[in-house]
Parts: sequence; structure tokens; C-alpha cells
Amino acid sequence: MAGSVEWRRIGRGVRQVPEPWATPLIWTAAYLGAFALVGLLSLLGFLDRTGLALLVLSLLAALLGMRGRFVAAPGTALLCWTCLNVVGTEPTGELSWAGHRDPGWMACLLAAAVVGTVAGRVLHARAAYRRVTPADEPA
Repeated sequence: MAGSVEWRRIGRGVRQVPEPWATPLIWTAAYLGAFALVGLLSLLGFLDRTGLALLVLSLLAALLGMRGRFVAAPGTALLCWTCLNVVGTEPTGELSWAGHRDPGWMACLLAAAVVGTVAGRVLHARAAYRRVTPADEPA
């Protein structure tokens, strides 16, 4: 048909989907971030509320999970729990195991890291799907 207008979406080209960060980098960020956050909570006087510290460290684990791989999630949770256990609870400076508390903390931190990783993978997959443009096919 002569004189018809064909509309095409103008894209910016294909952008690469970001690769997850290396597991040692995620674990380093988890350790340093957990130590810094627990130290900050201690300075602010909020460390006596371990629920708040657990929430903050769970958010850290989820944020790191968004940039990491699934294999990094257990180590991320363990490093966050270790920092909370050694620095954030009494006796300070000693690694201890409280059977009524620590399994729940570990499960919460692991769940946060896994949920963050799943969310990161889904967001990256959606972004990649939107970046792919269909090939021009003759009508």
C-alpha cells in the first residue's frame, strides 16, 4: 500500500545484562558491611534491640543477594550471622550458639539472601527480555 506509515520502535541498541559479582567479592562486602552496620548500631545505642540488627543485616544480605550468585547466599548469611553473634550479642567477642535464637537468625538471613538473589535474577531477566528487539520479518 503506497503512502502508509510503518511505525517502528527506536531503541538504544542491545545493552549487556550485568554479570553477578564474584562470590569472594560478595562475601567481603557482607563481612565489611555487617561489621560496619553492627558497629553503627552500637554507636547509636540500638544494639540492645537484636531484632533491629537482624532486620538491618537481612536487608544487607538481600541487597548483596541481588548482585550475587545463588552459591554466595549461604556464605553471606553465615558471615552476617557471625558478625551479629560475635559483636552484637553478649558475651561480646565470643562466638556462641543459642539454640532458641540462632537457628531462626540463620534462617532469616539465608532467606533474605536467597530472596535477594531471586529478585536480582528476575529483574535482570526482565531487563534483558525488554532489551531484545524482534528481528524485522518480511510481511
